[in-house]
Amino acid sequence: MNLTDPYPIKPFTSPARGSITLPGSKSITNRAMILAALSKGQVILENALFSEDTLVMIEALQKLGFKVEAEEAQKRIVVEGKGGRIPKKKASLFVGNAGTAARFLTAFCASANSGRYEIDGDPQMRFRPMKGLLQSLQNQGARITSSNDCFPIEIQAHGLRGGDISMDASASSQFISAVLMMAPCGQSNLRLHLKGETVSKPFINMTLSMMNQFGQPLFGCSKDGVYEVSAGNGYDGPMGGAFQIEGDATAASYFLTLPHLVGGEVVVPGLRFSGLQGDVDYNKVLLQMGSKVLPEAQGMLAKVTDTSVSRKALSYDFSDISDTFLTLAAVAPLLDGTTRIEGIEHTRKQETDRVKAMAMELKRLGIEVTEEAGALTIIGNPEKIKADTIIHTHKDHRFAMSFAILGCYDLKGDGTPWLFIKDPGCCAKTFPNFFEVLDKLHADSHK
Repeated sequence: MNLTDPYPIKPFTSPARGSITLPGSKSITNRAMILAALSKGQVILENALFSEDTLVMIEALQKLGFKVEAEEAQKRIVVEGKGGRIPKKKASLFVGNAGTAARFLTAFCASANSGRYEIDGDPQMRFRPMKGLLQSLQNQGARITSSNDCFPIEIQAHGLRGGDISMDASASSQFISAVLMMAPCGQSNLRLHLKGETVSKPFINMTLSMMNQFGQPLFGCSKDGVYEVSAGNGYDGPMGGAFQIEGDATAASYFLTLPHLVGGEVVVPGLRFSGLQGDVDYNKVLLQMGSKVLPEAQGMLAKVTDTSVSRKALSYDFSDISDTFLTLAAVAPLLDGTTRIEGIEHTRKQETDRVKAMAMELKRLGIEVTEEAGALTIIGNPEKIKADTIIHTHKDHRFAMSFAILGCYDLKGDGTPWLFIKDPGCCAKTFPNFFEVLDKLHADSHK
């Protein structure tokens, strides 16, 4: 799809009607590729996501000597696992601004019995946190040189010894996930002690569940904040050699929010409340706003019959589902009253400073917003929204998608676009055809 830049969002003049096809989850796809490479033999990943972040992982594994067949039309990735061995002993990897790939590949390369690996990313990735992960790997005997505890890094690999280690994971739960996934291939059992507040805990549970599905005994976190993993088992791979990747729950949040703005109902097939992804808990936000989010045969259904009673402002702590805070923040200008968003300080060090950038874009719209270290307070008032606003995405895919949903509201009352998205192509990071899916839903709703 050829995207005009800035991209005009078509407002809905009829209630939303239809279903949307989600891309595969980025978080699950990149975890599954690492676990597949660690497994014994071939692993087939179904409904895999093909986006900038997952293509980074595919290319990196190929540079490390793994046979990875990417069948994009079939949404399938086939990985030939080597049972914990990395075929090539020397490689230079580039991870762009892909946080999952950066953290997982760092631990993966450090787990090799021998080898020299260089890893770098784009300018923004060079400022994203790595210290907690690097220290935990060094405490297991890894030899890593870095630029001020950030990328670029060089790893002299000779395996990870496991043992008792501590980690500060306040910057990213990906640090914990990276270390846990490598632990079964370590030289001795791992006891991982967490220091400080851990963010995005559902992503750690996702990692543990996937490790179990790839052949590790089921385990979890003890009451005193210690994760224990036995070494020497490795990974046998998923049952039957195939693993089904869920649709992206974070991406679902945009479409499930849409009925609040325009009425109607949207079905998200394949998404379950009981899946691997913590971001399905965004449905609790929708319920507080006045929506009905229901399980049904196909997946999830968001339904709003009267938008006049479904725009309740609310307060919510997003520390466990922080990727979705942008969804609520972007539509908060239309909510009745004051919206308070908390638990988001760690998002200042993601693709961009998301707290600062969100405050900036809301002010660009004419909305009153108060920015704190880990919180935003937004005063909803549709009458203050400035028409013909160009939203800057800060090279962050979630800004493009979140504000696109706001643009679906018919602000002018005549169906003409009033909100424009700068650099719409940034959605390629996790949802390359987002605007195509949104346009199809618009067309289906106006038949």
